Amino acid sequence: MTSRLTRSQRRRVSRGIQYALFAAVLVLIGFYADWDRLRNQFAQKDLALRLFPEIITTALRNTVVYTLSGFLLGLVLGLVIAMMRLSSVAPYRWVASVYIELFRGLPALLIFIFVGVAVPLAFPGTEIPGGTYGKVALGLGLVAAAYMAETIRAGIQAVPKGQMEAARSLGFSHARAMVSVIIPQAFRIVIPPLTNELVLLFKDSSLVLFLGVTLQERELTKFGRDLASQTANSTPILVAGLCYLLVTVPLSFVVRRLEARAAKAT
Repeated sequence: MTSRLTRSQRRRVSRGIQYALFAAVLVLIGFYADWDRLRNQFAQKDLALRLFPEIITTALRNTVVYTLSGFLLGLVLGLVIAMMRLSSVAPYRWVASVYIELFRGLPALLIFIFVGVAVPLAFPGTEIPGGTYGKVALGLGLVAAAYMAETIRAGIQAVPKGQMEAARSLGFSHARAMVSVIIPQAFRIVIPPLTNELVLLFKDSSLVLFLGVTLQERELTKFGRDLASQTANSTPILVAGLCYLLVTVPLSFVVRRLEARAAKAT
């Protein structure tokens, strides 16, 4: 009987079976889960209210500051590395390639440990400007630059070659044509992936807890973990997670809109 069904009918039957299985799993979870125990551990209203306003004015604010500082540093450094990657000078290309492969291949946690431990050991008496904020910006920026460099490079290469030729025919030098014509067009192309990188950096800012921060320097994850340990309850972690979603969900929506707009433009 199945062989007599058309392709679209078989697709609808398969989809119906998948929906039924999914609904069955949800019913089983809802029936067997101990909701009272979960509520007591993760959703104590009084404890959640005690987190405010510090979770916003301190933890969320620090998370945003860490993210933006790392993003800006990564963007500037990434642009430089992308230009080196496209350079006609071989040593520049080699240095850029090594940097990109190294910092994309290493876990971000190791980069933070390097910034927080190895740098002071290697250069005694040297302090990174900005204290913890400077260390976080450097750690996030070094990692972000490797990914942004490849994104920017791809954007530059996506600009039609005729744009450079037209600029040169107008008397622009190669450098001026890159700055005035090519790079602005490339950034319009790569805005969606760069925004997506901002979302990833916002979550990676949680690695600041490995640097050893003061109470006023805590970000969302550190703030939630500390309060969860003090109260022996996971409600602070859940609230911290909701604060992450408060930022990442709108940013993800922006990324989808930018990608859709870019797709229509092409």
